[in-house]
Amino acid sequence: MRRGQFFRKKWPYLMLLVLALAFPVLFPSRYVLQVVTMSCVFAIATVSLNLILGYTGQVSLAHAGFFAIGAYGVAITTKAGLSFWLALPLSALLAAAVSFFVGLPTLRTRGSYFAIATLCFGVIVSIVAGSWISLTGGHTGIVGVRLPDPIPLPPLGEIGFHSKAAQYYLVLVFLLLTLFVMHRLVNSVQGLSFVAVRNNEVLAGSVGINTFATKLLSFVIASFFAGLAGGLYASLMRSVSPDVASINLMFSWVVYLLLGGAGTLAGPVVGALAISALTESLQFLAEYQLLIFGALLVAAMVYCPRGLVGLAETAGRRVKVYYRRRVGMRSDLEG
Repeated sequence: MRRGQFFRKKWPYLMLLVLALAFPVLFPSRYVLQVVTMSCVFAIATVSLNLILGYTGQVSLAHAGFFAIGAYGVAITTKAGLSFWLALPLSALLAAAVSFFVGLPTLRTRGSYFAIATLCFGVIVSIVAGSWISLTGGHTGIVGVRLPDPIPLPPLGEIGFHSKAAQYYLVLVFLLLTLFVMHRLVNSVQGLSFVAVRNNEVLAGSVGINTFATKLLSFVIASFFAGLAGGLYASLMRSVSPDVASINLMFSWVVYLLLGGAGTLAGPVVGALAISALTESLQFLAEYQLLIFGALLVAAMVYCPRGLVGLAETAGRRVKVYYRRRVGMRSDLEG
């Protein structure tokens, strides 16, 4: 691909990246940075949910459980003295390992049975977190979780994470890393297998795809990044409680995904940021927020089933077609 063609196709993403890097300068408010940082953490969880739900077509409702495993893993191990930079990947790997054993029986079911089985797992994690007082602190949770350890830079000192801007950039790096991994994965041969299972599992199996192994791999990878998001959440919030495995959090991510656009890379991020901004702006309607979100979800499923990103892509294609027709008509008139 020529350099000019590359920039013509990628310039919107480059502009968004520049805007994301400049965001703390444009909006230095601690409150705004906190809201956006947490939105990015939830965006990581929603992007990972998109892999199993949007690309593989399996309605998993266990994501909050794996998020909680990552959060408690980081909280417990860092309070025991382990470095955050070791605790975070280990906690994510623990979530992935648990998901492997959860997926072995549950992925043999389909449809609503799979959704109910995975939902039960999330409830079990919440119950265990609230009952195992010696390890998790019970319903009080774990408070005083350490912030990420500073990154030493010998010539310049070190990079600390006490400021909201530094925490924002930390989460932004992990979000970009998650998007990069998902982009490479869904555009690979393995990604085509995920989509084949989503579109027609029986047909995918008939052409030689091991559908069970494909679903299990997607489930484990998605759970790894859910645990990663949970670990970031615990460290930045400085506390963790059984609420991180709640059904409300799980369904919030489902709403982010469906409104943003399932089966697209940008959809989960757009949904997480847009709904979080809408939630903050509608705080004065606290009693009616669920009603508003329910109406938005129904409207999105009816009028734009591919979400905001799908709607934008459709509008972009129509604009291009209209522009090409106008150019073609102008050329005919000049001829």
